[in-house]
Amino acid sequence: MLEKHSITIAGHRTSFSLEREFWLVVRQIAKQRNMSLSGLVAQIDSERDKGVNLSSALRLHVLETLQARLEQDSPKEA
Repeated sequence: MLEKHSITIAGHRTSFSLEREFWLVVRQIAKQRNMSLSGLVAQIDSERDKGVNLSSALRLHVLETLQARLEQDSPKEA
């Protein structure tokens, strides 16, 4: 189920919809990086391909973050 969220980025309000599970991970990422939630969303927004909407960019960021952690945790092949 999608949930609508609103946040201020660079002085303007924007909204996006995310599943609760993605939203919880976005919040965890911000906390682990010692960033504000709006700061993390603003960073993702500024780095996204303009052909990708903000909701999708947030989901992709979650996926990329988790993939990077999996790669760090997996044993290196010789």
